[in-house]
Amino acid sequence: MGKIAFIAPDKILLENSKKIAHEIACYEDTDFYFSQLNDAVILAKSLEYSDVDAIISRYGTAYLLTEANLNIPIVEIMITGQDLAQAFFEAKKRTKLQHPRITYLAFNNMANDILRLSKILDIELQVISLNSTEDIISTLDHLPLSSTDIMMGGANAMEYAAQKGFLTHLVQSGECSLREAFRSAKKILLARSNERKHTEEFLTVINAMREGIISINTTHHIRTINEAAEVFLQKNAKELTDHRLEEFLTTQHPLFPILPLIDECLAKGQRILDKILKIGPLWITFNFLPIIVKKKIIGAAITTQDITQIQEMEIKIRHEVLTKKFIAHYQFSDILGGSTEIAESKRLANEFAKIDTTVLLFGESGTGKELFAQSIHNFSTRNNGPFVAINCAALPTNLLESELFGYVDGAFTGAKRKGKAGLFEMAHRGTIFLDEISEMDPYGQSRLLRVLQERQVMRLGDDKYIPIDVRVIAATNKHLPDLVSKGKFRQDLFYRLKVLTIQIPPLRERTGDIIFLARHFLNHYALKYNRPHHFTSSAEIMLTTYNWPGNIRELRYFIERLCIIVPKTIIDEDLLETYWDDRDDILAPITTNQVNISSDSLETTSPTDEKSHILSVLKTTHSNISQAAHLLEIDRSTLYRKLRIHHICIQKNYK
Repeated sequence: MGKIAFIAPDKILLENSKKIAHEIACYEDTDFYFSQLNDAVILAKSLEYSDVDAIISRYGTAYLLTEANLNIPIVEIMITGQDLAQAFFEAKKRTKLQHPRITYLAFNNMANDILRLSKILDIELQVISLNSTEDIISTLDHLPLSSTDIMMGGANAMEYAAQKGFLTHLVQSGECSLREAFRSAKKILLARSNERKHTEEFLTVINAMREGIISINTTHHIRTINEAAEVFLQKNAKELTDHRLEEFLTTQHPLFPILPLIDECLAKGQRILDKILKIGPLWITFNFLPIIVKKKIIGAAITTQDITQIQEMEIKIRHEVLTKKFIAHYQFSDILGGSTEIAESKRLANEFAKIDTTVLLFGESGTGKELFAQSIHNFSTRNNGPFVAINCAALPTNLLESELFGYVDGAFTGAKRKGKAGLFEMAHRGTIFLDEISEMDPYGQSRLLRVLQERQVMRLGDDKYIPIDVRVIAATNKHLPDLVSKGKFRQDLFYRLKVLTIQIPPLRERTGDIIFLARHFLNHYALKYNRPHHFTSSAEIMLTTYNWPGNIRELRYFIERLCIIVPKTIIDEDLLETYWDDRDDILAPITTNQVNISSDSLETTSPTDEKSHILSVLKTTHSNISQAAHLLEIDRSTLYRKLRIHHICIQKNYK
């Protein structure tokens, strides 16, 4: 139970209150404070954060505390008719007059009662109403001594009146008034104590909500039970409420093992979480949480949940998070390859991850720019924040701005009623990855430039800015300086993005990585589809002669296709030739009159002339193997063999 605070500016009243408190067994629950009017409100406000549940005060102090709108109830010591009659009698004795002129300084909470009593007693009385302590001084400073025979009121007013030369009489509260005030305060203490218990019970149960919920007191009597727990216990609330757990949790009951855990929770006042028990065919997780009020344990809350439901909820949450693409999955270890070219790019990216500034990634399509972006995010100080990715080429120009910066209600036809946060806002305290930045329209480029400079965004249709803390990683497969020179990309935005740059090498320039990655993907898909395959050495060499314009993406999905459609375990050069007939389809067609080819067989030429002739044809056909073999009048497999013999590496130049 809480405490009572007794605040008074009168030491006599304070001593009388202590005597009454002893008589009615309130002394141990009461703190007594001597405080002048001006300090009483400050004192009372400090008590709002303590265990005080009621304040007792009188006269002006009670009035000022009530006006202060405190969270603690104020109990006013009332002035009874008997108290006033006694005071008027004493005033007559002090003045030695039969009908003295009496002036009563009273705060508004007492003025009307005093006037009514004076009319009943036929006393010549003037009541001056007060609203604040300043009124006491201003009133007495302007009141002539001759205007009254005696001044009556509270301690502060009478003290100042005496200093001004007035004859004064302090009005005291009788014992009956003090007793009634203490009784009222005790009722408030009891009510607030009960309210606090119920509130704490309710909050604890609500905060513990997962599935089945039961709250008990210290004697194991059930106080609260929800519908899910009723189903779980196969009893309704009426059968369970106010009954002890032991009445139905006998030694044979499946829930009997929870009783020692409940006793431990009540004894130590500590949470016991995630205790798993097998109840019939189900695995159930239990939590035991103590209900504590004023540092005293008054009961416990028990929550139960089927583990299957928890697993389903986890899957749903993970799916929603992954769907929103707000997390980065990849680390630097996921970027495969042992070539010095890719190793250098990874080294730079690792260094840049430690520096919280903008990064621009250059690389052809399929080289793994997003893997680099996610890895940089995961190795940065923002790794606990969101990773938001957007492909600038995938959205129409009219939607790109609203997606990046958001919009407010009514910004355009079809806008959501409550508006929508943009991707920059969603990426706050994290990273935003702008892929194919070169495809952004000029207006979007200008908006992006302002965001990078000001670090704040304005939603579409809004008139205020929203501060953001975002790291930007941009990527492009085009040569941005060329676009800048042609006026298709803002120069100032280019230099704003070009703080830290990484050139991701294409697959054809990564020495040894084609074979390494081909083996890795083949092993991966062999396990995935349960179809074991192996490359021969000649097949691996044949893979290295191809230019791989689609880079790792093209290699990966070609290997997956092979793993699915090739019927044999060993994949040799001939099988590659059979199932790789579409690799040149993206190249422009060429006719025989585009190149001057001798009708003589290549076999009749010298090795040097043969190599020169092959190089000439490959140059003319832009390294199209099918067309070159056709013009040379040999099979594709023969051409591949000659490429290996002459150590010719295919380098395609696209139109």
